[in-house]
Amino acid sequence: MSAKGDMLAGKWYNANYDAELLRERTIIKDFCLEYNMTKFSDLARRRELLREILPNVEVEQIEILAPFMVDYGYNVYLGSGCFLNHNVYLMDCAKITFGRKCFIGPSCGFYTAIHPLEVNKRNIGYEMAQPITLGDNVWIGANVVVLPGVKIGRNSVIGAGSVVTKDIPEGVLAFGNPCKVVKQI
Repeated sequence: MSAKGDMLAGKWYNANYDAELLRERTIIKDFCLEYNMTKFSDLARRRELLREILPNVEVEQIEILAPFMVDYGYNVYLGSGCFLNHNVYLMDCAKITFGRKCFIGPSCGFYTAIHPLEVNKRNIGYEMAQPITLGDNVWIGANVVVLPGVKIGRNSVIGAGSVVTKDIPEGVLAFGNPCKVVKQI
C-alpha cells in the first residue's frame, strides 16, 4: 500500500519523504496562502479558493476567517453553519469532522497525527493519524488544542486554552489541561 493509503487507513506511514503526500501538501498550502492573502471583501475569490482547499465542504454554508491552514483539505468535513475564527489549523492527516453550527474560536488547532516515542522511528518520519469528530453545535473557545482520536459530543462547550486529550460527552462544559468535564449544560 502507498503512504497515502496507509495514512487514510490509520496505519504507520512516512509523511516526510513520500512524493505524493509532499506534492499534495505543497499544492494545498499554496491555496491556503492565497486564501489568507485574498481581501476579505473579495468573497467570490475566497469561496473559489475554499472549494479548492475543502472539496468535501459546501463552502457557501460556512465561514472561515484568515489566516487558515490545512495539510490536505480532502479529509475535512464541516457541517452547515460552521464558523472558524482567525488562525485555525486543521492537521487533517485523518478525517476531521465538524457537525452543523460548530463555532471554533481563534488560534485553535486540531491535530490528527501521532508520532512514535522511539526516536529513530520518529526521525525517519513515521506517523499515524486518528480522526477527530465534533457533534452539532459544539463551541470551542480560543487557543484550544484537540488531539488525535478525540470525539466531542453535540452541544458541548470547550473553554479557552484547553487541551482536549480524551472524548468529551454531549451537553457539557469542559475545560483545562487536560480538558475535563466541569458541569452539564
